[in-house]
Amino acid sequence: MNASIARTRFSVLDRSRTREGHTPGEALRDTVALAREVEALGYHRFWVSEHHGVPGVAGSAPTVLAAAVAGATRTVRVGTGGVMLPNHRPLVVAEQFGVLESLYPGRIDMGLGRSVGFTDGVRRALGRDKGDAEDFAAQLGELLGWFEGTSPTGVRARPAQGLRVPPFVLAMGEGADIAARAGLPLVIGDLRNREKMRRGIDRYRDRFRPSAWAAEPYVVISGTVAVADTPEAARRLLVPEAWSTAYSRTHGTFPPLPPADAVAARPMTARERDFYESGLTGHIAGTADQVAHELETALKETAADEVLVTTSTYDRTALLDSYRRLAALVDLQASWTRRRPVSRPVQAGTGMPGPYGDTRRDADPARAGDAGE
Repeated sequence: MNASIARTRFSVLDRSRTREGHTPGEALRDTVALAREVEALGYHRFWVSEHHGVPGVAGSAPTVLAAAVAGATRTVRVGTGGVMLPNHRPLVVAEQFGVLESLYPGRIDMGLGRSVGFTDGVRRALGRDKGDAEDFAAQLGELLGWFEGTSPTGVRARPAQGLRVPPFVLAMGEGADIAARAGLPLVIGDLRNREKMRRGIDRYRDRFRPSAWAAEPYVVISGTVAVADTPEAARRLLVPEAWSTAYSRTHGTFPPLPPADAVAARPMTARERDFYESGLTGHIAGTADQVAHELETALKETAADEVLVTTSTYDRTALLDSYRRLAALVDLQASWTRRRPVSRPVQAGTGMPGPYGDTRRDADPARAGDAGE
């Protein structure tokens, strides 16, 4: 195995995509079930996302869903990819993550994004507008302050104050600069636009300022990775998401994922076809050998510390098979042994487990979530 792959963590983000013929409740239960599976395979983190008013996504309350995932697992780190901070008051977010960390100590991550609602209607329902994203840096500073006890009002965030929940910034462009100035880890995508990704990572590393949360830059690259026994089978995994994305670009709403076989029979305008074909390209997908080569290239180009796999598809059995093949390809089980800490090491000057969350199966069970059994 390539050395760059061997030293890289691999994690999973599941967006709780709804599927044609299936209920949103099934999508949420599928997410929890997948978390159990990827934990057994040795993935480092399992994250959930936040979307509002989207027919194709059931995950609208990420901290609630993260609690369900943490309660159903024992060792995998659990977090959000992410909570969209402009949609919420920082105090409430701090309280929610404080509760999660108190229930599942040492296992919770706080992934934070700067997006607002997908449509004007959703933004109005949330009481937000596009301009609220411009306040992200201040909102982020206030949120971290609730954990550090620097309240702007004299109020104390209970039980968040004094807890150390690792924060991550999900960003491209300006958001990467915010992560660098705040001294926080960066989650950046997508793998389809490598040049833009590299520019964002370079800016982040060049401008990074050590903080109480992280002593050095930490980069997580995110995107679709699909592994199958043939290139054609891997491509089939991409088809439902590509079609739904094309539909959303032309109709303004993201629909439930269709079966791959049904997509070929659906009429598409020339514009829809262009979006659809574009949605099938640029991902890391193919056989194990092909994916290994693409991963090596991406990791050499970015020097990333971690890969967050965000694959969505209609066929959940094929999706799990892809995650199993990827785990075998990158030898996750052996990675547990290679990177096993003697104790929970702490990053110098940060008080944080290093590098950024090293809770593993050999960690103290009391810290690994007996509350989740």
